[in-house]
Amino acid sequence: MSLELKLSGKTAIVTGGSAGIGLATAKALYSEGVNVAIASRNQERLDRAVADIQSLPTPGAKVIAISADLTKAEDVEKVVSTTLAQFNQIDILINNAGSARAGSFLESTDDLFLDAWNLKLLGYIRLVRAVVPHQKSRGDGRIVNIVGGAGRTPRPNFLAGGTSNAALLNFTKGISKELAEYKIRINAISPGATATERAETLARQNAQAQGITVEQVKAQNIQNIPLKRIAQPEEIAALALFLVSDLAASITGTEIIVDGGSTPGV
Repeated sequence: MSLELKLSGKTAIVTGGSAGIGLATAKALYSEGVNVAIASRNQERLDRAVADIQSLPTPGAKVIAISADLTKAEDVEKVVSTTLAQFNQIDILINNAGSARAGSFLESTDDLFLDAWNLKLLGYIRLVRAVVPHQKSRGDGRIVNIVGGAGRTPRPNFLAGGTSNAALLNFTKGISKELAEYKIRINAISPGATATERAETLARQNAQAQGITVEQVKAQNIQNIPLKRIAQPEEIAALALFLVSDLAASITGTEIIVDGGSTPGV
């Protein structure tokens, strides 16, 4: 049996779509014939991402870039209104923007926590709130929140990001029952170590916090993964496509962990 995703002709918003997991997901959607709006703060990186996506073969899909700071409510509205003006519908939302700085708790200021919560936690919540009325009117919607393993397994040098991730897991599970009434499905993917620029930045920050080399941090990370490999962004993208397809029609309010088996709990 071949797996037909049947996503052609749909429209998706992908935040943090100019690099890493966001870009990989935008490419995968576009290759399936999905019109994609990618949002990010850096216009130069957005332009490069659009060119990269447009170089792929696709059955008639389009991609647009929207420069937006998702810590600002008005920019969230701009992402949604621009997508609707261009494509007249929003079937899929991939929440992926947001990153917190790693570092020692005793050296962490209130601003470090507030920045993480405002961009990732509130950014995701704002986008869901902005997109759901449109999806509700259509009687269909698919949302994936890219969260992270630190939401379930706290790390001492990543408390700002971990607390944001834990809250997002709670939000995803909690809102799923309300959205199910309108045939809107929402799920979370929690990647572990993934080969992105963001992972390189975190490795440098953790090395500084622990007083060791970046190579030692990376070696520790690999050692803690039973499969002894870090995930590729395309693996996360493939899972996201499954979750927004009708193949996952009965899956909502769920977190799927992609971490090579390193999460210790059940």
